[in-house]
Amino acid sequence: MLKQLFPIKHVAGYISSLVLSAVALVVLLDMPFASKMAILVVTAVLQASVQLVLFMHAGESEDKKSVYINIAYALFVGLVTIFGTLFIFVWGWYS
Repeated sequence: MLKQLFPIKHVAGYISSLVLSAVALVVLLDMPFASKMAILVVTAVLQASVQLVLFMHAGESEDKKSVYINIAYALFVGLVTIFGTLFIFVWGWYS
């Protein structure tokens, strides 16, 4: 009975989130820039996956296709916003 009430997946997700956050602190070490960015990107993708699957229940709905389409759309909007801002402010693509 107690085994059914204890949220082992959530605890494991919380601990893995803490570990991934600690691993991301490696960027404070004296390393090449490319290595730091690779570590940050990998830990960020893993952290986002843990959050989506365990805490936002992305894989538990009946209509998984619409959930993943919404995630892809959110990624698209985020990337357009980031690169649009870079085009305007950094690279000077304005009229």
